Amino acid sequence: MSPSSPIVKSAPTPSSAPLAPAVPPRPGSPAGPRGTGRQPRARTVSMADVAAHAGVSAQTVSRVSNGGRNVEAGTRQRVLDSMAELGYRPNSAARALKTGRFRSVGVIMFTLSTLGNMRTLDAIVTAASGAGYTVTLMPVAHPTGGEVAGAFSRLQEEAVDGVVIIIEAHMLDRADVIVPTGLPVVIIDSDAGDPYVVVDTDQEQGTRLATQHLLDLGHTRIVHVAGPDTSYSATRRSAAWVETMRDAGLEPEAPVKGDWTTASGHRIGLEIGRRDDVTAVVAANDQMALGVMHALHQLGRAVPGEISVVGFDDTEESGSFWPPLTTVHQNFGEIGKRSMEVLLDMLDGRASHVDRIVPTHLVVRESAGPAPA
Repeated sequence: MSPSSPIVKSAPTPSSAPLAPAVPPRPGSPAGPRGTGRQPRARTVSMADVAAHAGVSAQTVSRVSNGGRNVEAGTRQRVLDSMAELGYRPNSAARALKTGRFRSVGVIMFTLSTLGNMRTLDAIVTAASGAGYTVTLMPVAHPTGGEVAGAFSRLQEEAVDGVVIIIEAHMLDRADVIVPTGLPVVIIDSDAGDPYVVVDTDQEQGTRLATQHLLDLGHTRIVHVAGPDTSYSATRRSAAWVETMRDAGLEPEAPVKGDWTTASGHRIGLEIGRRDDVTAVVAANDQMALGVMHALHQLGRAVPGEISVVGFDDTEESGSFWPPLTTVHQNFGEIGKRSMEVLLDMLDGRASHVDRIVPTHLVVRESAGPAPA
């Protein structure tokens, strides 16, 4: 998708339900002013009407309408139901003038094709909708500073309150990315530097868990199939693999670079499968692990009898690989949820520059076994 693609917005929240017509005139009443034949103008549903219908104060309706989080869940839902039933629609322009909020957040993304990005975006939209915000999606064609700066510019025209960036590249510390003053920004999966709050998977922990599992099984001749150098996650995982091997008193060979695809894993797997000195593989994602195992099967190498394989991601299909894949689970939904929580805290003046790192855990299946004698 090119940078000039149309902006995609999430579905409206319950508080922005379409305006319903007022109650129709009683039977037998005139259709309109005498001689005009026109219907009288429908009365707009007011905040007081919603308050009376829901049995709450107008202040509570105002809090729900403005996305305030100091309302009990049951009360909030009752107010939202009344808004929908009566057809109440808050005046967003007047509300923005009063509160300084547009009730909208922007999301800048490089690609929608990866499982992690899609799950993260889904969690962001769900959390934003629950808080009364819409989401404006701004895709960029290339993860460069200039592209991101242009996306910021376009989002400003859309009047957003804050921005979440999901770009797995080493680029946000470049001088050509100028964030508008006063615009809260949360970064996912990139090296943002001190000015920004980062929400990310604990890449180091996950890789250590995968590598240590193989070491505990007696493997010492382990190859790391890494992601591309442009990826922040890939370089963090490679560095953690090297460090874990050295902590075990082993000097690792240089990681073999793939590009996250099954095809690159298959190509590398054909090379690994022809070697007699390798007993295990740590792949930087499940798709490359799948390609490696496919190549090993083609070469007649037993998995895990001769070569064990561990992945990273815990995709939905990883339990159906042959054999089922031992892999690192990362919680994309939690990452998306936390990123919105952090952004909303910043908007409410509770900003913290402490990064939020989401822990991982190892899912042990059949693709990794004891090192061959």
